[in-house]
Amino acid sequence: MNPLVNVLLGRLFLGERLRPLQMAAVAVAAIGVAILIGDALDTLWVSVSLAFSFGLYGLIRKVTPVGSVPGLAIETTLLAPLALGAVFWYAQAGTGGFGDDLTTSGLLILAGVITAVPLLMFATAARRMSYASLGFVQYIAPSIAFLLGVYAYGEPLSTTKLACFVLIWTSIAIFCADAIKTYRAAKA
Repeated sequence: MNPLVNVLLGRLFLGERLRPLQMAAVAVAAIGVAILIGDALDTLWVSVSLAFSFGLYGLIRKVTPVGSVPGLAIETTLLAPLALGAVFWYAQAGTGGFGDDLTTSGLLILAGVITAVPLLMFATAARRMSYASLGFVQYIAPSIAFLLGVYAYGEPLSTTKLACFVLIWTSIAIFCADAIKTYRAAKA
């Protein structure tokens, strides 16, 4: 859902226009997402809130005239007091995990780096790409989660999930075909 929200936000706030093949790709992806939504109506609010919150975050990162590293530094500075408050609160409750043992503490520290690197790359990409293109790139994460779930963790593959991902992958193929066609035309 998040890539579709990015396309919508790009159109509404950035005036981005889609070429005909890109519009077809968005329509195919929307059908795939709609199929999956039918099976998840009880948790739809979570998906919608995450899609719009991350979509708005990306939009702000795109239009704010601040580089990736300074922007992430500002975000971290603003959120650090809340994060430290949560760390101390969980530590007081005895459920924090940080400081319990070296392995857990090391993994928690490493989680910060593992989170920061993709955020830096996202902020850089958000400033350089159209928001619609950035949205379609974001179909990589759910595709990886889908493949891991089915092949690594043996989760059952329902017809609904398969139909959704076939449509999403088809939309990605259409979007990529348009990008290649546009690149070749510009190069010629």
